[in-house]
Amino acid sequence: MLDIKLIRNEPDMVRAALSRRGPHAVAALDTLLELDKQRREMLVAVEEKRSLRNSVSEEIAVAKRNKEDASAKIEAMRAVGDEIKAIEARLKDVEAELEAELLQVPNLTDESAPTGGEEDSEVMYKWGTPRQFSFMPKDHLDLAGPADMIDMERGARTSGSRFAYLKGDLVFLQFALVQFALQKLASKGFRPVIVPVLVRDEAMFGTGFFPTDTQQVYRVEADDLNLVGTSEVPLAALHMDEILDESDLPVRYVGYSSCFRREAGAAGKDTRGIFRVHQFDKVEMFSFCAPDKSREEHDFMRSIEEEVLQDLGLPYQAVNIAAGDLGAPAAKKYDLEAWLPTQERYREVTSCSNCTDYQARRLKVRAKGEKGSPYLLHTLNGTVVALGRTMIAIMENYQNEDGTIAVPAVLKPFLPAGKEVLGG
Repeated sequence: MLDIKLIRNEPDMVRAALSRRGPHAVAALDTLLELDKQRREMLVAVEEKRSLRNSVSEEIAVAKRNKEDASAKIEAMRAVGDEIKAIEARLKDVEAELEAELLQVPNLTDESAPTGGEEDSEVMYKWGTPRQFSFMPKDHLDLAGPADMIDMERGARTSGSRFAYLKGDLVFLQFALVQFALQKLASKGFRPVIVPVLVRDEAMFGTGFFPTDTQQVYRVEADDLNLVGTSEVPLAALHMDEILDESDLPVRYVGYSSCFRREAGAAGKDTRGIFRVHQFDKVEMFSFCAPDKSREEHDFMRSIEEEVLQDLGLPYQAVNIAAGDLGAPAAKKYDLEAWLPTQERYREVTSCSNCTDYQARRLKVRAKGEKGSPYLLHTLNGTVVALGRTMIAIMENYQNEDGTIAVPAVLKPFLPAGKEVLGG
C-alpha cells in the first residue's frame, strides 16, 4: 500500500501519478485525506484528555493528603475517562476505515510507463522473424487434439469448461520446459522453490491481490484459504514480517507451481484450447532488492525472460505496459508477446513487474545493514515460463506439415532419449 504520510505531505504528486491509471485510481484520495485528518485530530484530543486526567489525578491525591473533599474532582476525572473511551472507540473505527481505503489505492506509476489504457502500451522492439510456412499452419488444438495430447472434452466432463487433460508428449514438453527454466534461473542466482498453492488472506492482501482481484480467486471458505493465481503470492509472503540482512540483497527465488484463476469476466475470450484456462502451471521469478536497485533488477529480470524466448527460437515483441493497464501493485510492467502463426499476431506469454515498496509495506518485509534503521525493500516478479502459452507458441511455430512438432534444440536434453518430434 502507499504511505499515508506521502499522501498527506504530497497530495498533488500522488494525485497526478495515480490519475495516469484513470479516474478510478484517485477516487479515494479525498476520503483518505479526510479520514487521516480526523485520525490526527482525535489522537491530539486523546492526548490532551489523558494529560488532563493525569493533572486531575494529581489534584485528587493532593486533596486527599490534605483531607479535603475530592468528590467533585473524582467525578470530573470519571467524566474525562468516559470522554477518552468514546474518542478511542471512534478512533479505532476511523483507523479501520482508513486502512480499508488505503487497501483500495493502487501503487504510484513509474513516469516511464506510458499514459493511457491498454491501447496506449508501447512496443519497444521485436526479436526474430516470424516463420513463413509452405503449408497452412494449424492451431495448437488442431495439432494436439488428433494426437491425443490435449483432451478438452474429458477435461470439461471432469471439471467443467476451461479445464484440460495434457497427455503423452505434451507432458514431456512441459517438464522439459520446467527443467530448462529452473536450471537457467539457478545459474543466475535464483533459488528454486516449490511453494504452497493455498494461502491465507494475509498473503493475498499483502501482495495486493485482495481486495481488488477477489473475483478472480478460488476460495476455500471452510479453511479460510485461497488458491493462488501465481506463485508470486507465496514467494512474496515468504519473508512476511521479517528483516533481511542488507548484505544478502538481492534475495532471488524461482518458484514452480500450479496456478488457479476463475477468469471472471473473460467469457468468450480465447476460450479455444489451453490459452486461457482455470488451472495452469508457471515458473515464476521473484526478487527482494534494495530500493535504489529495483529499476536495474527489473531490466535484469526482463532480460532473462527474453533469453528464454530467444533460446527457444520464438519470435516476440517487448511491450512497455501503459499506466491504465497495470495491476494495482505494479508501478511498471513489461510484457513479452510471442508470435502465434495461426492468429498472425503477437500474444502475451510472460510479464515482469516492479512493485516498488507497495507489497513490502503491506507484508512488512524490510532490510537492515550494520548501521541505520530497517527500511522497506522493493519487490519484483516475472514469469519465466507460462507453460501452457509457451507450449502453444512452440507447437504452432515448430509444426511440421504432417502435424508433428519439432523440438527446440535447447529442450532435447530434457526429453526422453531420441525424442526428435512430438505427436509422432
